[in-house]
Amino acid sequence: MSATIWSREEFTTRLRAVATERYHDRHPFNVRMHEGALTPAELRRWILNRFHYQRHIPVKDALILAKFDDSELRRSWLRRIQDHDGEKDGDGGIERWLRLGEAAGIDRARLESGEEVLPGVRLAVDGYVNFCRLHSRLEAVAASLTELSAPAIMRRRIAAFEEHYRWIDADGLSYFRNRIGQGSRDSEEALALVLEWAHTRDQQEAAVGALAFKCDVLWSLLDAVECAGERP
Repeated sequence: MSATIWSREEFTTRLRAVATERYHDRHPFNVRMHEGALTPAELRRWILNRFHYQRHIPVKDALILAKFDDSELRRSWLRRIQDHDGEKDGDGGIERWLRLGEAAGIDRARLESGEEVLPGVRLAVDGYVNFCRLHSRLEAVAASLTELSAPAIMRRRIAAFEEHYRWIDADGLSYFRNRIGQGSRDSEEALALVLEWAHTRDQQEAAVGALAFKCDVLWSLLDAVECAGERP
């Protein structure tokens, strides 16, 4: 006998709980970042490795978009790719992350080369991209619901950088500022789709599991960055 389907309210509560309780803002590295305890070398290592994730966001979104059979939905999701790739050269989230790197003293060519990306970061990012490639549209979209917690961490991060890392030019924080509004919009859009598409308890549990997996991806990325500082 199939388990009883959760109500819309309970399903939403469970999704939001995962996005809150397992989000990577609780990771020790992020905690130290927001407390102002990172050294310049640690902060640059995070910026460099996180860029590997950032540049794959439009890749995973293209894989998700390909699962949609509705033109209006494809047009809507296409906006996410444009948010990161930009609509023209010199625009978009990836460009803004490159500017963050430059503001922190990392040469653009060094960031774009990817030569210093840690193996653990590569595995985490590849795992997420492949998840979106191989799983259902419901699970792929549900995995993106870490965006539910993104605006709050962006606000906290801006405040931390302005207070503790003043050696980074304020113009370099534009990525974080832009993601506050984008994250709120994207998360509500994705949540509405997940609530619409999950018709059975199994599908609801799969969506919750997908979101938990994405939280693990982000946590694993920070594990790799933090542990790299312990190498001889």
